[in-house]
Amino acid sequence: MSESHVKPGLIYTKEHEWLVVDGNVAVVGITDYAQAALGDLVYVDLPAIGKLAETGKDIAVVESCKAASDVYSPVAGKIVAVNDELKNAPELINQSPYDQGWIFKIELSNPDEIKSLLSEQQYRDLLAAA
Repeated sequence: MSESHVKPGLIYTKEHEWLVVDGNVAVVGITDYAQAALGDLVYVDLPAIGKLAETGKDIAVVESCKAASDVYSPVAGKIVAVNDELKNAPELINQSPYDQGWIFKIELSNPDEIKSLLSEQQYRDLLAAA
């Protein structure tokens, strides 16, 4: 059982990404559970702005002293912004995974994909079963 924080009001994936949708753009990051499992992050490989992302395909990499881990795009679309602060301060993901540690913003190509992702409660249930 994890003691990880699950922020209310967000949408989650089974791969431990979170997103929040505003209009046709989603902000994406990794969950508190994911950052804790990775340990202290030392590098983040951000996607290029304008890159087209496919649902479930790797789009970024977070690297800790323990391992490097792919970040998967929870939805298809075009990368419209990245969190440049992570280049010099990857630890922002450890310190503030749901706020300052966001990784990229994606313009949704199919907003209906959101319906197939996990609610806050479904994600809590996933963590409880782990």
